[in-house]
Amino acid sequence: MVIAHMHKCETRHVQTAPVNETFHGRPVWQGDVEVFEVTAGHPSAKNVYAWSYKDDKGEHFAAILGIPPVKTPLDAVKAFIVAEGKKNL
Repeated sequence: MVIAHMHKCETRHVQTAPVNETFHGRPVWQGDVEVFEVTAGHPSAKNVYAWSYKDDKGEHFAAILGIPPVKTPLDAVKAFIVAEGKKNL
């Protein structure tokens, strides 16, 4: 539902991928990323990478389109971290 709402496309779940992102040897993000194949509704994305996370404001959902340079679950997490960092500038 989140993917359909955020990106207006239809998907099919493909796999769950564990991701561990570190920076200078320290953990930055760790969790499971759900990988979905885009089946209809988006002209260029072949996949969507999605996960939920909690912070002091509650539970949130991330859904990153698999459009280059995002090609893997790890790429999606990195893109999300960068985007969130830019929001907080």
